[in-house]
Amino acid sequence: MKMTNHWNRLIYKFWSPVYDLLFDRLLFASGRKRTFELLQLRGAERVLLVGVGTGADLPFLPEESQAVGVDLSPEMLLKAKEKLPETANRLLVQCDAQNLPLQDSYFDVVILTLILSVVPDGQACWRESLRVLRAGGRAIIFDKFLPDDQSTNPLRALLNMGAKLLGTDINRRLGEMLAGTTYKMALNEPSLLNGMYRIILIEKSL
Repeated sequence: MKMTNHWNRLIYKFWSPVYDLLFDRLLFASGRKRTFELLQLRGAERVLLVGVGTGADLPFLPEESQAVGVDLSPEMLLKAKEKLPETANRLLVQCDAQNLPLQDSYFDVVILTLILSVVPDGQACWRESLRVLRAGGRAIIFDKFLPDDQSTNPLRALLNMGAKLLGTDINRRLGEMLAGTTYKMALNEPSLLNGMYRIILIEKSL
C-alpha cells in the first residue's frame, strides 16, 4: 500500500477522538517529555510544530514562545485547539507538511514529532521543515526508524502493510530522509521500544 494524503485524512479522522488516550498517554508521553527536555526551548523563540496532531506537544511550550502548529487533518486540529491557552501566542494551520505555506528561514525551532513516518514523502517533509528554519536554528525529531544499515525482512515488510493501513510506516530510514541536506546532528538518542523510536536533535548549518 502506498501512503497518500487522502488516506491519511481518512485514518486520522478516525483516530482523532481516541488518539490521546490510545497512543499518547499509553505510549508516547515519556518520549515527548524527553524530547522537550533535550530541546530546551528558550523564551520567545519562534516554534513550528510539524504534524501538531491533537496538540500533545503544546503543553510543553514556554508561555512566551510564538508557535505555529500545522497538520493535514482538520479533526486532529480541532482536538489541538482544545489545548490552546486563551492568552497564548499560538496559531494552528491546516496544510500539507510536504508543502508548507510558510516563509523561508522564519522559525528558530522546528519540532517533528511522529510525522516523518506518517507523511507520504518523509524526505519532502524534512526539506520543507529545514527550509523554514533559520540558519543556526534547531530541529528535533521524535519518531521510529529502520536503522540505515538494516535490511527489511519479509516479516517486517508484512507488518508494515498493516502499519500503513493504520497511518504510519515502520520501515523508513532516517539517513534516506536527511540525504542531500546540510545540517549538523547534535544528538541521536534511543527512545521507546528498545530504540526503535529515536530522538534526533539537529542544527541547521550557517
